[in-house]
Amino acid sequence: MLTRAAYTALWWLAAPLLPLRLWWRGRHEPGYRARIGERFGRYPGDVPAPGGDVLWVHAVSLGETRAATPLVERLRRDHPHATILLTHMTATGREAGYALHGDRLLQAWLPYDLPFAIDAFIDRFKPRAGILMETEVWPNLVARCAARNVPLFLVNARLSARSLRGYHRIAALSRPMFAALRGVAAQTTADAARLEAAGAPAVEVTGNLKFDVAIPETARTLGAELRARFGTARPVWVASCTRDGEEALLLDAMARATLPAGTLMVVVPRHPQRFAAVADLLAARGVPFVRRSDNGDVPPDVGVVLGDSMGEIPAYCAAADVAFVGGSLLPLGGHNLIEPIAMGTPTLVGPHTFNFAEATTQAIAAGAALRVPDADALMETVSTLLLAPARRRELHSAALAFREAHRGAVDRLAAWLATRLPPMA
Repeated sequence: MLTRAAYTALWWLAAPLLPLRLWWRGRHEPGYRARIGERFGRYPGDVPAPGGDVLWVHAVSLGETRAATPLVERLRRDHPHATILLTHMTATGREAGYALHGDRLLQAWLPYDLPFAIDAFIDRFKPRAGILMETEVWPNLVARCAARNVPLFLVNARLSARSLRGYHRIAALSRPMFAALRGVAAQTTADAARLEAAGAPAVEVTGNLKFDVAIPETARTLGAELRARFGTARPVWVASCTRDGEEALLLDAMARATLPAGTLMVVVPRHPQRFAAVADLLAARGVPFVRRSDNGDVPPDVGVVLGDSMGEIPAYCAAADVAFVGGSLLPLGGHNLIEPIAMGTPTLVGPHTFNFAEATTQAIAAGAALRVPDADALMETVSTLLLAPARRRELHSAALAFREAHRGAVDRLAAWLATRLPPMA
């Protein structure tokens, strides 16, 4: 039985290795080598202790940081005298936070889940409340905040059936963690039921903030620029957020498929540390490709673009005739299909979407997305859609209608928080 004491002991054993891990990850993402002390609650002088009223939002990575944007903007509007503190765990999340908000808020790393580091974080920033995005709950974080009277809320929360089974296996650790939260706002009724089964109190459904994320005009402008570089007359499809093993499946299936003449595939790995690995895979197979980072036109005889850039998924989708959402060909749970849907791009997913099960099911039922069973079926569907502009227009209209029907989560969440956030001291 894993108790919190045993869990903490494991963290202490791992602690000496954590800076080495950050340094290793920093080979491909230099952001991991910045401000390592913050990971242990040591904040340098240029990260001010804000004083006054601090509302803290934790968005672990890139996807959560984007999803948190409507909430952050609402908090800034509703609490104009508060300092918004935005914390992250990944380099891409922190970079996205600065790109989205600049100096309008305070950013820092959230420390590792070591009690002394969490206490140092609380001492430094003294937040009135903490708002955790989606699934980012940690036993010591929740316990120390409860002991220090910092209420924590889990919002835009989701929990897959697979994750629930995992929490059941460590119930002695996880149930007290969920029970100590001051409130949970879930994306869907299914998520709410699973979160309550995990031990969370009085879960309410407020919807998915990703539907409320505004599509910046810059994304559409960049999409048009990319399409011009790709070739306006060429059929273009994008495989976004691909994971390890999926690129090989796609290339194998593409070699077997008969796609329209001149078809261009844009492959965008989910994690930037894999850009080089995918480039090596393409080179090893003798597949001519160009990199997005080269910022050049794509020659007609090149059939693949490696999307080695971050934060440009909406632009890639705007530049494509069809979009496939990766992480779903293999049993990895899939990724956010709302981004291509929000752009109106005909959207395909594979068989494994348990991380976004309800949103995917609803999108398919609304005609806003299509599911394929494997890579060969994906290529067949891509080929069919690239040759059927009328069908693509149908999917485009259904996608935009689906997104519009599900907007409003930020309003519901703001109203829910308004009754639960403690008053200013």
